[in-house]
Formats: sequence, structure tokens, C-alpha cells
Amino acid sequence: MGKQLQAIRGMNDILPEQTPAWQYLEQQVRSVLGTYGYQEIRVPIAESSALFSRGIGTGTDIVEKEMYTFEDRNGEKLSLRPEATASIVRAGIQNGLLYNQIQRLWTSGPMFRYERPQKGRYRQFHQISVEAYGMVGPDIDAELILMTARLWQQLGLTEHVTLELNTLGTQESRLRYREALVAYLSQYEADLDEDSRRRLTINPLRILDSKDAGTQKIVADAPELFDYLDEESRNHFEDLKKVLDEAGVSYRVNTKLVRGLDYYGCTVFEWITESLGSQGTVCAGGRYDALVEMLGGKPTAGVGFAMGMERLILMLETLQLLPETVNNQVDVTVVAVGDGIGNKALPVVERLRDALPQFKILMNCGGGGFKAQMKRADRSGAKYALIIGEDELQAGTATIKSLRADEAQQQLPLSEVAGFLKSILQ
Repeated sequence: MGKQLQAIRGMNDILPEQTPAWQYLEQQVRSVLGTYGYQEIRVPIAESSALFSRGIGTGTDIVEKEMYTFEDRNGEKLSLRPEATASIVRAGIQNGLLYNQIQRLWTSGPMFRYERPQKGRYRQFHQISVEAYGMVGPDIDAELILMTARLWQQLGLTEHVTLELNTLGTQESRLRYREALVAYLSQYEADLDEDSRRRLTINPLRILDSKDAGTQKIVADAPELFDYLDEESRNHFEDLKKVLDEAGVSYRVNTKLVRGLDYYGCTVFEWITESLGSQGTVCAGGRYDALVEMLGGKPTAGVGFAMGMERLILMLETLQLLPETVNNQVDVTVVAVGDGIGNKALPVVERLRDALPQFKILMNCGGGGFKAQMKRADRSGAKYALIIGEDELQAGTATIKSLRADEAQQQLPLSEVAGFLKSILQ
């Protein structure tokens, strides 16, 4: 016998008992985004590798180390998407959605990065990505942040997340800062960690968020990006903070906050939590006004964020914030007793489903004796068993038995079963 087939490391099954939590989070996100007028877009899982190398940046860890890249039968180099923003921009350009237009879009689904799997972070992971195009002011930056704050409130996470803000300024101001940063860090090159030494010539701003303790000590005295900002970027950032202040959203300015993707500029933000044992990011984003042009479109302002679903679900479970109604619990299991009774009972059960569309009704299929079926009914988690046998069918009745409480068993006419179940289940 051959070796048992296993899922690829870091690419996990989401089992039936887990999916209700996913559905709950998706429903809450969809609800909040809908109230703000955001529309769903769905983009392919695989794209041309050039899309990500041009959009994300060839000097990033994602492109250099983490992308799943392969050649198709035509020899074209393709990659599984490591994030969604570049794909949404490509779709917008290709389908004429962006130039001289305002768009508020979102998508969700699996992303792929080859990195060491750990709790809440996998090689196939799921993100919700939200993007807004054609708006240049700080008001749209603020709207995105306020929208995430509303989502945390709806999920019960407000007290468990902290907002960090920064601004990266324009490309010109970043270039001036880059020169000063490289000059400073070059003095300590031998003391930097291996990744930071590599980034020194490729993407030095990423060194600012290094997790290496030695590098962090060096970075602590590095020049501040804020000192190199242009006036327009400063004003944009101050206006953003004013809106958040007036809306009562607390935040912390973190001048070392950068994003791992080359296309970001001006506003960047992260929502972080310490509720999972160590500090982690649950939502991150910012402005990327140059990205559309980088990918071949007309100059178009853009801003957005992404949130990891695995980490959010882990938070909801850890903090016990999932409502009790989030489960796969069956309301009623139908037990059909006797040879061929199951086939005869199916139309009865269908009429019951017509009358009770809000409840979960599980029909026992595959036969089996009365005791075996009752054991299955109990394992299903159902609150009640609806028992139908030959005698009940001939008499036009059914027996209702409670599986979770000490209640008297009742026999009712089939015409009254739906109304009775509705009254006791509600």
C-alpha cells in the first residue's frame, strides 16, 4: 500500500466544525463593507509573475523568497498570488475601472507564500483585501481606518487591538531619507543581521521594522523619516490625525512603521494585538498612489488594507467572542423507522423544510434500526428527534422527542408539526 496522501505543509483543511466561525467572520465583514458602499471583485488565484515583481518589488522578501512560481505548458512564468492588491489593480486597468473613476472594491480568498508555518500564519492563508481608487485626500484614508474600527466594534475586538500610524511621504522625500538612512546604517553594517545587510542596498526602509534585537538597537538612533517629509505629506498626515481625533479613534504614531511592499507611500497603518501571546498584526494597509501607473495604467490614487482571516478567527476563538449561535448544530433529526419508510418520509420532510426554512433539519438516510438512528440523532447535536414509522405515516402523525431536555414525548398530526417545532425552537 502506498504512502498515505497528506495536505501540503502549511496548507490546511478547514473542517466542518471550523467553517461556522469562518462564515461568521465573512458575514460580519461583508455587512460592514456593504454599509460603506464597497463592492466585491473576484480575481484569479494565479497571475503572470511579472505582475507581482513589478508591483510588489523585486527587492522584497515576497518576490525573492516566498512566491510559488512555475511555468505553464506554454512556458509562461506564473505565480500563485501572494497578495490581492496587484491583482485588483491589474483587473481595474484591464477592464477600464480606474481612470477618472472612483472605485471602492474588496475581495477575499486564499493567498500563497512560502514561509515557515506558525500559529495563525500559513503557506496558504486567507485575506480580506479592501481597496479605494481615485481619491487623493486624507478623508478616504480616514474612512478605511474608521471602517476597520467599526468592524472591531461589531466583532467585540475594540479593546484588544491598537492602531499604529505613520507616513512615508512622497517618493522624492523617501529618496532623500533613504540616502541619510543608508549613510547612518552603513557605519554599523557588520553589526546588522543578515537580512538587514542584504536590504541595505535593496530596500533599506525595511530595516526599520527588523525583529532582530541587535538591529533594533542600531535603528533606535537612526534618522527619522518625518524630518525629511515634504510639506504636502505632513499636512496630509496631520489632517488624517485630526479626523481620527474627532471620531474618537485612538492611535499611536510609530515613526518606524513601514510596509513590506515597495508600492506604499504617504499614509501607512497597522492594527496590532497582544491577545495571542505576542504582538502581531491583524490588519495593515496604506496609500499606494504610484502603483496603478507602475502596472501600466494612468496615474490613479489608491489606498487600501488587508486583514488575515486565520489570525482574526484565532482571536475570536481565544477571546471566546464567537456567538453561541455560530455552530453547525442541527435543530431537528428525522428518524424513519421500518423498511422503506425513509423513502416515504422524504416528501414529508421536504414540506417541513418549506414551512421552516430558518431551521436545520437532518434526515436520517441509509436505513438502520431505531436504536442506531437515535444514537446518530444524539451525535448530531439536534435538539429534537422527529420519529416517523409505518403506523405514524398511516395515521398522518409524527412523534416529537426532546434529545436535550426532560420533556414529555408528544405525538402530533403532521399538519401541526411545523407550527409546534417553530414555537419550541424559537
